[in-house]
Amino acid sequence: MHATFLGVSTILLSDGETSLMTDGFFSRPPLLRSVLRPLRPDGAAVDRALTRTRTDRLAAVLVAHSHYDHAMDSPTVAERTGAELVGSPSTRHIAEGYGFAMDRFRTIQVRTPLRYGAFEVTALPAEHSPRAKFPGTIDHAVHPPASIGEYAQGDCFSFHFAHPDGRVLVHASANFVPGALDGYDADTVYLGIGTLGKQSDRFRRDYWDALVTRTGARRVIPIHWDNFWKPLDRPLTPLPRFADNVRRSVRFLTERGLAEGVDVQLPVAWERVDPLA
Repeated sequence: MHATFLGVSTILLSDGETSLMTDGFFSRPPLLRSVLRPLRPDGAAVDRALTRTRTDRLAAVLVAHSHYDHAMDSPTVAERTGAELVGSPSTRHIAEGYGFAMDRFRTIQVRTPLRYGAFEVTALPAEHSPRAKFPGTIDHAVHPPASIGEYAQGDCFSFHFAHPDGRVLVHASANFVPGALDGYDADTVYLGIGTLGKQSDRFRRDYWDALVTRTGARRVIPIHWDNFWKPLDRPLTPLPRFADNVRRSVRFLTERGLAEGVDVQLPVAWERVDPLA
């Protein structure tokens, strides 16, 4: 198994036979444009990313929740790659508005494993980071161009990937549902840290315990720390200070990792790695 980090919570996982992607967000419109103008997926940006990663076929695109920085491009990515699109009822409404083939949409049933090649993928209940913008569900088809507010959060999920090579958990948002991961061990956790630096010390400790200690993970790869208002073809930079304190989050993760013998590695965009090595 190998993995490629592609910004925010977009992870490409492949074993050479089967390839899967979480979220698939490549448009990354600038901040002012995101706030002031309706948005549509940037098809050229999607194509560039798929070409650079040599991805012409995906078995599934799995959407963690329906905010625009997770779900806006997902039907386009699935359409380009022939993938099944997997998400919440809110994500289904996004796909519907895009004209996506709905016979290729699968509504998530939590704790119900899905089989793609040698991968067994299970969606588990998750919670968005505190004080999220645009809560609620999407109850109508979303037709682009659409405002970021139309991409309401919907249900949140973690994705547990079990494979003969090992177990990987992709957890997009810096919050948790107590007990949701019980029984789902992981070798590596792709750990969402967006706004974690704005939370209390107690919250950060509880978050680590729920996602790392209780899953038995020996490696943590932080995700959702990069400034997604900047294009992916430039070196990634942390979210600006008004949005988060990424330095504080990374310092916390590093200290906990050293104390508990957990390898903490900040990922590099486009770099193909063995997450289990």
